[in-house]
Amino acid sequence: MTTAHISISDFKTKTLTTVRWMLTRISGAIFVLWAVATIAFFALRLVPGDPVDALLGGPGANATEEVRQQTRELHGLNRPVLVQYGAYLLNLVVGDLGESYQLRQPVAQVLGEQMGNTLLLAALALMLAWVFALGLALWSVRSGRTAAVVANILEIVSAAVPHFWLGTILILIFSVNLQLLPTTSGAPGVPSLIMPVVTLAVPLAGFLGQAMRESMVTAMHSPFALSARARGETEIGVSMRHAIRHAALPGINLTGWAFGSLISGAVVVETVFARPGLGRTLLEAVIVRDVPVVLGVVILIATIYVVVTLLSDFAERLADPRLRGV
Repeated sequence: MTTAHISISDFKTKTLTTVRWMLTRISGAIFVLWAVATIAFFALRLVPGDPVDALLGGPGANATEEVRQQTRELHGLNRPVLVQYGAYLLNLVVGDLGESYQLRQPVAQVLGEQMGNTLLLAALALMLAWVFALGLALWSVRSGRTAAVVANILEIVSAAVPHFWLGTILILIFSVNLQLLPTTSGAPGVPSLIMPVVTLAVPLAGFLGQAMRESMVTAMHSPFALSARARGETEIGVSMRHAIRHAALPGINLTGWAFGSLISGAVVVETVFARPGLGRTLLEAVIVRDVPVVLGVVILIATIYVVVTLLSDFAERLADPRLRGV
């Protein structure tokens, strides 16, 4: 068999492997979205209270039973739960998230107005967490055993810090005492983002840092690092050109989970700092039992998580040649 035939055969094998990998990931993503939609739908049915109250303006609306019954029929709430579930899934397939009970607006419009704020907050926090984690990993690996112990303590403490506690402390220090930063989103420009971004980034940096530092230590003592030193490469060169790439692999692998964690953490952070966004919208919708908005936010967050996970899997596959044949 010629070299050309071998190359064509290898190309076909790699292509089939890649296509099979992509179909597996996409199928898994669809299953996750269906499971999230199903669990959220039936879980909301177990929450005490009547969604008709939200449709009529709250429990104090004093609507007659006739009006309540008409409202149920208008919105299909009088139908069997499984029928409502089937209609809900069909609407999701065509992208119809329904109408907010409280705001009387399409849920897609409500989410579209808030999504940008949360995505910006989460993206900036993710980038800052990466900077913190990689910086701490590089410093600890190159500075000896004491630095490694200090870095390990910092990572454990930061990973355990609750968002609401850290946000409150930052407000007390930088807003109340030093009066350097605004406490809410009402102030224009970048200053209003600094404390919310740091509040989200610090706990995540602790998780990422632990994984990255361990991977970097392994890389610094691996054969390719020893070979680079034998060729005259400096320790800085080994760290920046070789070890940092391997340290980034676990971070890339955790990016999907990390972004989902940031979106969920935004519920607390947006409340603490009075910022508009998906988290605050979800909290307010749960309080008034605005079912379509709650389901819409949950589905949107799950979709964002799935998409980011797929992208991080693809990036990890590109960064690590060993995974391309799997």
